Amino acid sequence: MEILLWLVPAAVVTALAMLWVAWLGREGRGAVDREVAVRRLADALSRDRDGRESPRYAAPRPARDRSSGVAVRPAQRQAAKGAGRDSARDAAKRRAS
Repeated sequence: MEILLWLVPAAVVTALAMLWVAWLGREGRGAVDREVAVRRLADALSRDRDGRESPRYAAPRPARDRSSGVAVRPAQRQAAKGAGRDSARDAAKRRAS
């Protein structure tokens, strides 16, 4: 039990910090004018939909490639894989005979 005594100072400091922050924030922001808040929300939402697209990223979006719906592998990979399979098949046939 004595080994846990080193936690006491940290727990006390944490509790005091929590109480201090709770005391500082007790007043809050006060009353919020609902009409002003709704007007600000409407302005913010109308700005996003006024027709021009605001940039969301620093880099421009790449042009989208048209997809034909068929996956096509590059010719170099097909030739390399095909050659390896054929030679493996030929070697297996030679061993079998």
